[in-house]
Amino acid sequence: MTATDPALTALAQSWCALSLLHGRIETHVERALQSGHGLSTREYSLLDVLSRQHDGEGGHLQMKQVADAVVLSQSATTRLVSRLEDRGLLSRYLCPTDRRGIYTDVTPAGKTLLDEARPTNDTALREALDTAAQNPELAPLVQAVETLRTPA
Repeated sequence: MTATDPALTALAQSWCALSLLHGRIETHVERALQSGHGLSTREYSLLDVLSRQHDGEGGHLQMKQVADAVVLSQSATTRLVSRLEDRGLLSRYLCPTDRRGIYTDVTPAGKTLLDEARPTNDTALREALDTAAQNPELAPLVQAVETLRTPA
């Protein structure tokens, strides 16, 4: 294959369209969350991921798992956790079975903010997808996003 191979060109164009869709969605959702709740999309995602933890076996996530879930490096995730902890939205504590492990939980204030922000996030996401669906280049990607289902 060469750099001008039509298959590579099509792949690059598809990747650019996907990147464009992601950027538009993230920008729209970010503005809505910031203006309505003082949260970034990363902060919202972190609160959301941590709120889904449970007390059962494997219910609490290690920092690497959290970092993977919010698509950040471990160091960036740690800084984000620290900022949200400083705001009283998260708390950290030692793992009761392994004193080397540190868990992070959403505080009651964090849960309240997340509950208030969730409809804003969902509405902004729907608006961004509806707008993108009007663009013929992005419409197939929107359709693909809308038909994806996460495993139960």
